[in-house]
Amino acid sequence: MNHLATSLQPARATTARRAALGLAATALALTALPVTAVAARAAAPDPLARYHHQHLTWKSCLLGPHDATGKELEQAGARCADVTVPLNYADPGGRTITVALSRIRATDTAHRVGPLLLNGGGPGGQTIGDPPWVRKAMKNVGRRYDVVGMDPRFVGRSTPLDCHWPTGSVFRGAGRDRAGFDRVAAFSEDLARRCRTHAGDVLPYATTRNTARDMDVVRAALGERRISYLGYSYGSYLGEVYTTMFPGRTDRVVLDGVIDPDRYGPRLLRGVGPANRHALDGWASWTAARDTTYGLGRTRAAVLASVNRVQAAAARTPLRLGEYRVDEHVAPIVLFNGLSQDNDSAYGDFARGMRDMLRAANGQRVTPSPWLADVLKFELTGSESPYGSVQTSILCGDAFAPHDPEVYWRDVRRARAQDPLFGPVTNNLNACAFWDRPRERPTTVRRDLPALLVNATGDPRTIYEGATTVHREWRSSRLVTLRGADQHAVFGVYGSRCADATVNAYLATGRLPATDITCAARAR
Repeated sequence: MNHLATSLQPARATTARRAALGLAATALALTALPVTAVAARAAAPDPLARYHHQHLTWKSCLLGPHDATGKELEQAGARCADVTVPLNYADPGGRTITVALSRIRATDTAHRVGPLLLNGGGPGGQTIGDPPWVRKAMKNVGRRYDVVGMDPRFVGRSTPLDCHWPTGSVFRGAGRDRAGFDRVAAFSEDLARRCRTHAGDVLPYATTRNTARDMDVVRAALGERRISYLGYSYGSYLGEVYTTMFPGRTDRVVLDGVIDPDRYGPRLLRGVGPANRHALDGWASWTAARDTTYGLGRTRAAVLASVNRVQAAAARTPLRLGEYRVDEHVAPIVLFNGLSQDNDSAYGDFARGMRDMLRAANGQRVTPSPWLADVLKFELTGSESPYGSVQTSILCGDAFAPHDPEVYWRDVRRARAQDPLFGPVTNNLNACAFWDRPRERPTTVRRDLPALLVNATGDPRTIYEGATTVHREWRSSRLVTLRGADQHAVFGVYGSRCADATVNAYLATGRLPATDITCAARAR
């Protein structure tokens, strides 16, 4: 769950029905084949054989004395390996890249289920460091699994992709007028140009479909007929795509923070405004009760008025926060970044950040608090350029985005009238408006997966409507609802005994709950 893992967070009955009919037609066609044709197909050479049967060399995960992730993996007993995959699956004999894995092996070998492959979201987020905390969340069930973290292609310890951006994020607010919108358009076009310049040779292969193909190579290289899967946020979409492209190769599937595949794409932030407004209101109420600590106002309305003062001040003149300058395009993104976790620690970090910004709006010299400094470093420097580069390359490579800026300008104006704060963010253009068309069409996701879906009702990234839509289409699925929490990612993250126990029971038995489960949020 990384940054806009969301958005990573970023209308489907028709496409799902086509997928089901297509699978049925394929099955009927196969049964009609003559025996000789079936035998010939069975004997056909596997073009990916050298990848499927490669030998994996497991080694220490520690890259050096300052490798915090490697130390955590070592302490948890994990080992790491690199898997070779083709850059272009249409040319398996051509250029290759590597995908990095970490693995904590099952200790209860007598009751071993198999590998549980993880994806923590993004797209562009690292997952190689996740097995220790996921293994802990699984409690005793974890002893029966090989818990496997995979940095997807071009991410983290895998073969890299970096467009050399001056930012870690493609997302910006549109500003208050057409001049501001045009500035963002120019900024976005420059980001796209940098990607063509520095990574043009690999951009066409940075897609979810290729990551799913990599997952299946990993499955085969591990020597497994099937894998179980736990995907958060964007990882839910990756799981949907993998199970569609490779039916019959998954065992137990958990999707936490569920994306409706028909809403996924370069504009996946559209529709999340109301959930973010609800989360902002909840945070404002919490902050108002602690006015002596944060000084943002004694009532929810007063806190929200402080937020609006910050946004208005940034629109007039960029706010000075240490070495950073926060303008009308970045200020609402800071706000957006503060809304994903529903707990006192995250609320406090966000409140301190807004207090810093309010002081800057009042003309004071401000050194940003640690949370705010991290957000501004991410947004306003190139320190996380690889993250933003990969995230955007995948979003743009997965689905087509309109190339006419006027489409976005109309949407921004319409959305601003309803929500002046989040509308110009969630409906704005980004670099995908200046990207080449995708090489492949989006996956038409299947509708018959027996998966366990998990979502909070107030999730500001992968909104609850996405989970209910997928559940309605997947009649064989079950939905675990965390009611009353503005929380992105639940299992092992939020601390719901009810939700965690339900997921672990499914992972232990392979049996979905008899009915959907609703869990209550923590009392404040």
